[in-house]
Order: sequence, then structure tokens, then C-alpha cells
Amino acid sequence: MSLMNPEMSRTAGRQQSLWFLCGPVTSGGSIQHIPIDDNPFIVGRGAGISLRLQFKTVSGNHASIKVDNQQLIVEDAGSTNGTYVNGKRISSPTPIGEEDLVHFAEAPFRIRCQSLSHHVTGTLQEDICDQALALVQFDRLMAERLVVPHFQPIVQLSNAAIFGHEVLGRGKVFGLESVGSMFNAAAQLNLEVELSQLLRWEGVRIGRGMCDQPVLFVNTHPKEMQVPGLVPSLVSLREMAGSTPIVLEIHEAAITCVNSLNDLTKRLNDLNIEMAYDDFGAGQARLAEIVGARPKYVKFDIGLIRDINNADPNRMRMVQTLVTMVNDLGILSLAEGIETAAEAETCRALGFNLAQGYYYGFPIPASVSATF
Repeated sequence: MSLMNPEMSRTAGRQQSLWFLCGPVTSGGSIQHIPIDDNPFIVGRGAGISLRLQFKTVSGNHASIKVDNQQLIVEDAGSTNGTYVNGKRISSPTPIGEEDLVHFAEAPFRIRCQSLSHHVTGTLQEDICDQALALVQFDRLMAERLVVPHFQPIVQLSNAAIFGHEVLGRGKVFGLESVGSMFNAAAQLNLEVELSQLLRWEGVRIGRGMCDQPVLFVNTHPKEMQVPGLVPSLVSLREMAGSTPIVLEIHEAAITCVNSLNDLTKRLNDLNIEMAYDDFGAGQARLAEIVGARPKYVKFDIGLIRDINNADPNRMRMVQTLVTMVNDLGILSLAEGIETAAEAETCRALGFNLAQGYYYGFPIPASVSATF
């Protein structure tokens, strides 16, 4: 009978239970902490293995992780979609350590190690891990352009006929599915402008092929009004879009310099791109800017439209006055966020030209919206 010395005991214990994979086991699932407690530790989609992942892109027997003298080594098992370490696809056994990011196809995992001062359980640690995964995933999202444009219909209020679509974005990687999560990650890396440009580009690239070539309303990020690069990005966008009608939405709060706005309006005219004020009335109605820059569209904020059919007389008069003023300037007024037939009818009676909201359709991919 032989006895292990303390160092051997620590090594054995670490090999058996102290290494963890931190990530989701299903697409869209929550972060889990899975101990690497087999040697080898087999990862895949098949039954009877160490870690079964419910991702369609993961192979039945996808990869293995071995512990060799306290060192973790990951090896792809000839999978269809590959195993990646810190963003690079591996072709041979590869050492990995704490904080490395391992992708089994599209399934991302952070390598963690438990110690006396470092525990992998608890809400705080899960939040930190979520954030770390999101940031690494964001780099992959940008590099591989992993966004899916969605299109929400904009209709003529007089007859509910489709007038155009607003281009919205969704992510194709775990943790960054919503536009909010994408921009939260982008803000931590100071890449909001680059993300906004990517969403516009992909939206128009896909949207230009939709039936009847609808007007495409594309968004800007407020930072784009503060730094150079917006106009060059639009020049490239127009070249790619061909004759596709494009409307650039500018958030009311992003307008800080009337002269800059007037200059932008001139450049947009040269590019045959129309302009819309977005979320008009969310804070203050920028009436002087409307008169000066004269956008083609004004999108009234959802806060003014929600439950408008039950509005008190003062609110109704205010909205009526704003709509009349916008229409008198030759600008098309658009009511955002309509969700009920009563709201739609009230907005029509108030004189709105166009409308958008769940009542008319949810944001959906082009493959579905093409049937409209």
C-alpha cells in the first residue's frame, strides 16, 4: 500500500474536481458551471458522454479535454464545425488554462478553476462570467458579421398598405441576441459606431432584395453625430444599395448643433437618402431644427402615442397641434408604437400619415417579411 504525499493529493484533487467549464449547455440557456470530472472529458451532442450540449452545430462526439500533469488539453474529435480556443480553430491537441475561452462550434465556455480565494458559484461570479463571455462573443460577432436584420412594417394610415420597413438587428451569438445586449457590449469596448454601421449595412444588403423594394428606414447611434465617419459610411451604403429607397433616422436627442444637422441634410440629399427625426417629443419637441433642416419624416415617440385613444383633452390637443404643424411643413408624420385598433383609429383621426407598431407587425427576418 502506497500513500500520496500532500502535493500528489492536491494534484489529484485538482484533476478530479477543481477545473470547470463555465457557459450554457443549450442555445439561449443560462450560464452553468460544469466540473471537468472525467479524464478524458468528452463533449458533444450524443448521449452517454461527459457533457451533452444541445446545440445543432455541435457534433455527436465533438471534442475531448484531458488533464495531464495539472495541464488541461483540448482536442477536436473531427467535428463538423470545429473547436476554437480564444477565437482560433484548433487542428491538434491544444493546452488551455484559466480564463481561456473555448467554443465547441457555437457553444462558448470560459475555463475556470476553483481555489480557496476564487469560487465559481454565486450570482456575482455568474454575472462576471456572463459579461466576460459577452465581450469575447462581441468580438466574434463583429469579425464574422453575425447579425440578422429584422424588418418591422411601416404602413399608410389611410389604408394600412405597406409603405416601408424599419431595419432592426438581432445577434446570432449567445448572450448578444438583442440589440440592447449588443450595444451594451459595444459600449464597454467603445465600438457603438462600428456596430451601428454594421447593422445598417447588413439591413440594407438583405432588405434591398425584398419584394417591391420597400423604403428602408435605418438607424443611427447618437455617437455618430459626434465623430467623423457617418457620411463616408453612407456613401458606401448608397453604392451597395443601388436604387433602394433609404431613410436615415436621427434621434431627436442627438441633435446638438443645427449647422451640423443642416450640413448632414445637404449630404443626404446628394446621396438620395431621406431623413427622419426619431422619437420626436420624447424630451422636447425640436421645432426650430425641423423648420431649418426639413426632414422628410417625423416619427412621434411611443410615449405620445401609447393609449392615445384615452388621452385627456390637453394631451390630445398637444398631439393634434404637433401633427398639424408637421404636416403643414410638408413633412410626413409617423406614429410609433401603435398596438391596438383604437390607437390606430385615433392616430388616423389626428391626421398622422404613417404608422408603425405591433398592431401592424412585429420585427421579423426578411425571409418571412418578403411574403407581405
